[in-house]
Amino acid sequence: MASPKTLNFITGNKNKLTEVKAILGDTIELQSQKLDLVEIQGSIEEISSDKCRRAAEIVYATTPILFWLAVNMEDRLKAQFWWKTHNFLALICKVILYWGRRFLQAGGMLMLSLFRKWFLDALGHDGLNNMLAGFEDKSAQAVCTFAYSEGPGHEPIIFQGRTDGKIVPARGPSNFGWDPIFEYDGKTYAEMEKVEKNKISHRFRALEKLKTWLQEA
Repeated sequence: MASPKTLNFITGNKNKLTEVKAILGDTIELQSQKLDLVEIQGSIEEISSDKCRRAAEIVYATTPILFWLAVNMEDRLKAQFWWKTHNFLALICKVILYWGRRFLQAGGMLMLSLFRKWFLDALGHDGLNNMLAGFEDKSAQAVCTFAYSEGPGHEPIIFQGRTDGKIVPARGPSNFGWDPIFEYDGKTYAEMEKVEKNKISHRFRALEKLKTWLQEA
């Protein structure tokens, strides 16, 4: 199968589109389309696959010539916390449930998944840092998941990238999600030059896997 030269990137986020284009360079041409897709409950992979599958059906039905491939990207920021008392755990759970978040509990570890953009919009960078004030370990992992589909009836293929870091008080411009509070190797994403960030970010790692697969397919 020849590698496709054009992908329809399902996103309404201009910053993401610009960053992805910068990472891919001239190897792949991106067209973007914003779709309002309901998000199911499930793992990162399940959610991305489901959205990509439904996006492919919609895009093909409306523009079968221009949009012949679909890519869906979901960012996930996972922060790990240790709890010390039952009462504190209960308090945190109440806060998270209020915002519609989901906690995963395993082996004495509490993992918070930020599933929707409005969680950060509501809390803000300071609010998220305040939630972590009682925890010594502020390590975090940024996760980017791309789901690729050739069209209706084709099972999406997952490409995932991860970057380890930690949550810190906001530093740098605040125009791109949680970039100001995610620190990698002494700098927040927001403090990095775009070229620097695009060499180490979770999105870069996922796109490298996608590019390799397209070249070998």
